[in-house]
Amino acid sequence: MQFDIALAKSLSVDEAVLRLYRWKPYCISLGANQNINDINEKKVIADGFDIVKRPTGGRAILHAEELTYSVAYPASGDLTPRQLYSDINKAIKKGLVFFNSGLSDVELENEQPHFPSFYKEEKSTLCFTAAAKNELNFSKKKLVGSAQRKMNKSLLQHGSILCGRKHLEIVNYLNLPDDVLKNLKLEIENSTTDIETITGSKVDFEYLTEALKSGFEEHFKMRFENSTVTRKNDFTIQD
Repeated sequence: MQFDIALAKSLSVDEAVLRLYRWKPYCISLGANQNINDINEKKVIADGFDIVKRPTGGRAILHAEELTYSVAYPASGDLTPRQLYSDINKAIKKGLVFFNSGLSDVELENEQPHFPSFYKEEKSTLCFTAAAKNELNFSKKKLVGSAQRKMNKSLLQHGSILCGRKHLEIVNYLNLPDDVLKNLKLEIENSTTDIETITGSKVDFEYLTEALKSGFEEHFKMRFENSTVTRKNDFTIQD
């Protein structure tokens, strides 16, 4: 994610960047303002996973059977942050339908939770227990989680597209009482879904990546140019 920060900070006013990537090893990412004490670090490390802080907001995500996206967009562009948030999710929806027509019923959330109240609840430790307005749901279950932040002259938006059920295991790494964890496990099972569950087949990640790329191109009426920059060390990263 340092790579995403570097892209956003080095972005020209006449360009935008889309990245799609997976994690090796698996990783738990925390929102920019989330306390690391929410997570059992020893157990995460013992199971061979990483822990990182996202530059964007939101809450804890287990990056396992999923595809992470990031978009860097000039803040001086033709879209407000709210419009960009909505348009990115609409582009992702197009891409998901290109990937599999069984995802045609994916829809944007119409309501916005009252987050000051939500963050007082124990379930707020996890990103996927509530859907913000314009995030993507399927049959009222959250499929894609997203968060956005303004960085210098750019807008950076991150998101996680759930592809399998591994994300449910994040409950195993929370510092919460057993009875709370039991309820939280049921909560996240009832509030989320994933591509494999919807379609009944394993995800071809290369095909999904190309489908999402096509979705962005169609929605934003443009064509991507592939970048040869593949390492964060190609940038000078400054906090």
